[in-house]
Amino acid sequence: MNVEISRTTDVLNTAETTKTNVVSNMASNIADKFVTTIRLLEGERWWGGTVIDGIYEPFGKQVFTRDLSEWTQKLREVPEASNQSSPLLISTCGRYVWCKEPFKFTFADRTLSIEHSSSLTFTKVGDKLSDAYKYACNKYFPPSGRSIPADLIDKPQYNTWIEMPYAPTQNKVENYARQILELGMPSGIIMIDDKWSPDYGDWTFDISRFPKPRKMIDSLHEQGFRVMLWLVPFISPDSENFRYLEKENLLLRSVNGETAIRRWWNGLSAVLDLSHPKAISWLEEKLDALRQIGVDGFKFDGGDFYECHNDDISYESMTSAEFCERWAKFGLRYSYNEFRACWKMGGQPLAQRLRDKPQSWGVEGLQSLIPEIIAQGLIGHAFTCPDMIGGGEIESMQNANSIDQDFFIRYAQIAALCPMMQFSTLPHRVLDKEHMKALICAIRTREAHLPTIQKFALNAANTGEPIVRPMSYHYDHCEDIIDQFLLGDRIIVAPALHKYQKQRSVYIPDGSWESDDKIIFDGPTTIIVDTPLDRIPIFTKKM
Repeated sequence: MNVEISRTTDVLNTAETTKTNVVSNMASNIADKFVTTIRLLEGERWWGGTVIDGIYEPFGKQVFTRDLSEWTQKLREVPEASNQSSPLLISTCGRYVWCKEPFKFTFADRTLSIEHSSSLTFTKVGDKLSDAYKYACNKYFPPSGRSIPADLIDKPQYNTWIEMPYAPTQNKVENYARQILELGMPSGIIMIDDKWSPDYGDWTFDISRFPKPRKMIDSLHEQGFRVMLWLVPFISPDSENFRYLEKENLLLRSVNGETAIRRWWNGLSAVLDLSHPKAISWLEEKLDALRQIGVDGFKFDGGDFYECHNDDISYESMTSAEFCERWAKFGLRYSYNEFRACWKMGGQPLAQRLRDKPQSWGVEGLQSLIPEIIAQGLIGHAFTCPDMIGGGEIESMQNANSIDQDFFIRYAQIAALCPMMQFSTLPHRVLDKEHMKALICAIRTREAHLPTIQKFALNAANTGEPIVRPMSYHYDHCEDIIDQFLLGDRIIVAPALHKYQKQRSVYIPDGSWESDDKIIFDGPTTIIVDTPLDRIPIFTKKM
């Protein structure tokens, strides 16, 4: 066991002195665990771990525990879908922690305690959050030099999920595209979501729903759209593909040697063995056939930790985390991609979105967007998307009469200044004229700032730095600010986050800043600004 420690005075107990034996949360065997306890510095705050904890970040203010190797369970024992995560913690005092494998960490009593079973690195490399991030990024997940395709950023994305859940058809998709253009909205990326295929694992168009898929795709291309398809690493039991894959030993097997059948949000399925070269070749052949008829790329859903257990039998030894990582590595074959779950893989040209959000103003909904987008960037995922505008949780979006129009607009305003902006609900179905006008205003604001977003997307590809950043990435005395963010290094975005909010406070750091309504503010100071329905408060630092 190796533990690299750069400043032993900050470490209360190193791993060698606190070795213990504990039961693994993910497997039935006993595994060696080590504990490293680090004393927090005055005012020190930490980011990292998993994106779903963004609402609790930065860490260090209160007691918090997270085990990066475990998953939680919802009612009826349906596993909860996870989000992006990484064995990385970085601090506002220029320190970082990195481990090859998932670890458990606890903040309490001005200490950070880490339980780990593989080598841990704890180092101070500077004095700022940006110092820690850039050092860790270059050492452990260096930038690939490649960005995602420009039109994933330059154009809106339109996902069919809310308008036609589990029942997309060729006619519905064509009408969906037509209505987008009739609304005066730009063409973009159309993602055809769940059940475009006959079954899970049968990755061909269901001809009863899509009788002429090539014609549909050609027509969408002519209108300026790209086309992406949803898929998961699941195989429906008793299907033709299941029988073939099981016979060829290309499916995960549980510890008893039988084909593993896992419960996920749509039911029960077998799981493709992502460690097997023949399984990868089989899937690649299916997707390449779709590319031959014009499909541009794929939304890679699933890939969560719970789909592969640490004691599963696979072609190559594979942990739950490695299963998730392999799913993303497979997706790199396709430049048009999207992921909701990911382990490591920072610095890669992968489009990452937040998990489905409910129609809620609270920390589970709207107020989680900024801290979670920041959290994505600080584990290496620069190309981020805050889920579908209005929320992608299907139950809260089906009834147009129950949709909060103000919520929809405030959601869109946050997305407008993020790297990617994705719709699913057709705006005219849920918005009146006043709110539709506010939405168009948000889209126009994005268009005005698109050169900046494009600039920092290119920078992210070359340096690995986030596009959306916390205030503390560049400025002092704002470690705990998570209700506004930086776009790059010189633009502050401070959207309204509360129902009926007419004003909000904004922290202005050192320097001279010009607001979107042409008022100059000299920092550091806290100001109160108006937030009418059609405004996104934006402040640009003057040279």
